[in-house]
Amino acid sequence: MASRCRLAARFHPVHGANVRLDASRTRATRVESFANGLCFSQEPLAPGQIFLVEIEEKELGWCGHLRVGLTAHDPQSLEVVPEYSLPDLVNMGDTWVFAITRSHNRVTEDGEEARVRVQGSPWEPFLLIERVRIPRDTLVGRSRPGRYSHILDDLYKMNVLPATARRSRIGVLYAPQPDGTADMHIVINGEDMGPSARRLPTTRPLYAVVDVFASTKSVRVIPVEYGFPSLQTLCRLVIQKHIVHRLAIDGLDLPPPLKNFCKHE
Repeated sequence: MASRCRLAARFHPVHGANVRLDASRTRATRVESFANGLCFSQEPLAPGQIFLVEIEEKELGWCGHLRVGLTAHDPQSLEVVPEYSLPDLVNMGDTWVFAITRSHNRVTEDGEEARVRVQGSPWEPFLLIERVRIPRDTLVGRSRPGRYSHILDDLYKMNVLPATARRSRIGVLYAPQPDGTADMHIVINGEDMGPSARRLPTTRPLYAVVDVFASTKSVRVIPVEYGFPSLQTLCRLVIQKHIVHRLAIDGLDLPPPLKNFCKHE
């Protein structure tokens, strides 16, 4: 899993016509228009492996936001990369894409209101999705602390940065099911949105799809380390749990690098 994660934590060289990748292929920027922003993971995902991106840049004047999902199409086999993930890539079959909105991303089940899922407090170190366990700290997007950050501190502690905001983190994974298929899950800032697609085939490789669409201009891949959280991360969780607001971290008797780490700078 570890070696597969390192390979997949970058974008595939095949992408939409308006996308430019940096040299590391971890940052994708749509350089013009609002479409032709399709990107894929470098490698197929392993079961339970999340492909996580952070929104780095926004562009005003467009309607719509980032779209993410999975596809069984090998990007290298595409004669032409579709202009849109929805509906173009989806209409090719064996593709499942979820449009991210500012709110109401949680999936309803069987026509009923979505049930409230107990996912643990934001201070618990892992997010559990069925039998998949992911370190929570990396999954959560954070706004930068500023002069008036204490006003927003309840939002900071509850991890409710708007899904489409800058620095928001959005990921996609698939969780295997007993019948041999899989459910696709979208994770937004450390919160599972529920199964947004069911009965995905696991007999074919599944690549992550990231559509840098409309008001989302640039995204960056965030590598996720699996296993036990580091002592540094656990210390940060304890400190954050007991401070009044982020600016109070500056008054603690801690080395400057640790203060910056605690403030997610």
